[in-house]
Amino acid sequence: MKKLGLLLITSLLLFIIAACGSAEEGEQDTSTGNETPSTEESSDTVTVKHELGETDVPVNPENIVVFDFGILDTLDKLGIDVAGIAQAGTVPTYLEKYAGEDYTNIGSLKEPDLEAISGIDPGLIIISGRQADMYDEFSKIAPTIHLGVDTTRYMDSFKENMAIIGDIFDKQEEIDAEIATIEESIAAVNEKATASAEKGLIILANDDKISAYGANSRFGIIHDVLGVAQADENIEASTHGMNVTFEYVVEQDPDILYVVDRAAAVGGETAAPQLVENELVENTKAYKNDKIVYLNPEYWYLSGGGLVSVAQMIQDIDDSLN
Repeated sequence: MKKLGLLLITSLLLFIIAACGSAEEGEQDTSTGNETPSTEESSDTVTVKHELGETDVPVNPENIVVFDFGILDTLDKLGIDVAGIAQAGTVPTYLEKYAGEDYTNIGSLKEPDLEAISGIDPGLIIISGRQADMYDEFSKIAPTIHLGVDTTRYMDSFKENMAIIGDIFDKQEEIDAEIATIEESIAAVNEKATASAEKGLIILANDDKISAYGANSRFGIIHDVLGVAQADENIEASTHGMNVTFEYVVEQDPDILYVVDRAAAVGGETAAPQLVENELVENTKAYKNDKIVYLNPEYWYLSGGGLVSVAQMIQDIDDSLN
């Protein structure tokens, strides 16, 4: 009987130990009744859906490669380190530290140096429109995501990109706070612009040529988001703008003439004021009322779509309405 009792006690102890082990190995999600995966992969990666596909990205990746200056200014503001940027070209002065030797030169925006990128052993590559056709090549090196801004839905696209950055780098609270501030600024500027009778025309000055931009275009945030009325509502939406002449500018006679100086951004030969403020333009309301506004080309042409650049773009338009 003693042996039988001892055997029963031993069996009971073995059953309890086995049951405890099973509970630890397969914790249950009480909301669904299904086992929660215990693999590190699910908790250490983020699946990012973007314009060119779907990419599994490690959380807080190291050795980040960035081509888009708007994304770069976002990472900089959030205190996130990067390893390589496109130094073979014009780097915005507010990001000039990234042109130094502490960062790897990964080529230019249009001609990336794949060997240099591979040598970094990046955990993540972030691209935008100018590198889109090389997405497959980048993806062979490291997880690659496309975070360009869709100008036809600027703010929605911008906020989606920021949310992705927040998820990858666990910075969602900081992102939300920055977005809230930006949205407050937009509301204030839009109210001011909507109350004004002034109409604006946006042109890009490129050495000896000019092109006009309207709603849903590269600089359409001025009209679509910030509420400035258009001097010409028939400008075709495009990335490169509609080729126009100064006779066209005089014909539209805008109250405010917004000028993006491409030459100043990329080191061209002709300064925009020399080109724009000619005898024809002197006949416009914008010239007569000192309302030719030269937008900061670093934010408007080189970067854009970043926490810093978008905030400064809004400020530029706010200043123009005073």
